Amino acid sequence: MQWETVIGLEIHVQLATKTKIFSGASTAFGAEPNTQACAVDLGLPGILPVVNEEAINMAIKFGLGIDAEINKINVFERKNYFYPDLPKGYQTTQLEKPIVGAGHVDITLADGSTKSIRIHHAHLEEDAGKSLHEDFHGMSGIDLNRAGTPLIEIVTEPDIRTSEEAVAFAKKLHSIVTTLGICDGEMSQGSMRFDVNVSVRPKGQEELGTRTETKNLNSFKFMEAAIHKEVERQIDVLEDGGKITQETRLYNGDTGEARSMRSKEEANDYRYFPCPDLLPVVIDDSRLEKLKADMPEMPDAKKARFIADFGLNDYDAEILSGDQATAHYFEASVAVSQDAKLSANWVMGELSKSLNQSSIAISASPVTAEMLGGLIQRIKDNTISGKIAKEVFEALWNGEGTSADDVIEKKGLKQVTDTGAIETMIDEVLTANAQQVENYRAAPEDKRGKMIGFFVGKCMQASKGKANPGMVNQILKQKLDG
Repeated sequence: MQWETVIGLEIHVQLATKTKIFSGASTAFGAEPNTQACAVDLGLPGILPVVNEEAINMAIKFGLGIDAEINKINVFERKNYFYPDLPKGYQTTQLEKPIVGAGHVDITLADGSTKSIRIHHAHLEEDAGKSLHEDFHGMSGIDLNRAGTPLIEIVTEPDIRTSEEAVAFAKKLHSIVTTLGICDGEMSQGSMRFDVNVSVRPKGQEELGTRTETKNLNSFKFMEAAIHKEVERQIDVLEDGGKITQETRLYNGDTGEARSMRSKEEANDYRYFPCPDLLPVVIDDSRLEKLKADMPEMPDAKKARFIADFGLNDYDAEILSGDQATAHYFEASVAVSQDAKLSANWVMGELSKSLNQSSIAISASPVTAEMLGGLIQRIKDNTISGKIAKEVFEALWNGEGTSADDVIEKKGLKQVTDTGAIETMIDEVLTANAQQVENYRAAPEDKRGKMIGFFVGKCMQASKGKANPGMVNQILKQKLDG
């Protein structure tokens, strides 16, 4: 039987406020356990929450960024459940009247096709604390530093059909929230966490299958792997005559193992009711207009500008506009190099490879955008060849110089462009390889193109890579053919 996968995502995005959603406690990452949980976060008797205005503004910005409806009257509710890291016994969230209504996010897939993923809504809520299971000798510890941290939970419609689409959507969403400045995007720190709802159904069937939810995936790689694993599991169960149980599951990215966590709750299990301590949030037109005026250039608009202004192809523009820091780096490099295509090639090539190998962000790159732009200038004016440029880049990466010019000078890497010197070197190579010269001249014209590569290699070897390759090719061909 042919099966179709149906995927919906719920994404928790931590808002980049300095304080929590209902208290003045800090949201800074990395503090000692339980040093950033105040009386409001702990739900102590007699306390009253106060909504963080900046969290409201950030949620509105997200809605504007995905062309969504902004609900001018939205209400906070209590979601009741017991868990040790939820000290109040309830989570303050939104259900019936969330701040952001229906919107959409457009994605581009590897084959160049595009797809629009509908957003059902996005609501504000507070985060819970964190249970710690290591180093407690059979017990669990509770860290309440995250309790009360502001989140928006973004809920998609079940429009996603493959893991590729899911990852493309997740990356685009990451690009949107970081461009807006409402989230730092640090997934390893829990700033974005993905819950994946997966079901399968026979192809052509309208009715949705029973879904499972895999929670708290904090990397694109883990999300893709978890989807593959769950789809395979569900198909195996169904083809063996079994039934899928609606449940919450966990996936361990380190071991690649998935397991059932608990049966899936329904909304009525949480006994939602409007929070008696918080008034409805009313958003007026003046606030909306002010936030609209402050909106940055969004990734889709930036991509279109990169194509129009820099002449980039669709793929390059998509990659370079997809991350705010990468886009800034690329534009700063072009400002120096005055060559968008070469800058794009180096950012997506040598720089990206080095960043991945060192596991660092582009903002921490030891080769600055200005350094890269200066390096590209020296390629363009034939001071160095493309091969030597990689040697210069490596030296800059290792801190062996302050600029491309500095490295070229220190290491004596300037390209040989003197015609007389190149001719002398070529004559020596041809004399030392007389038999190969005869073979070349005896070969048909259509074979000579590949054969000349032997002589080019010998010449570049003799010059230690410093001879201008274009000049070597030109002079070689003249002498061999002459």
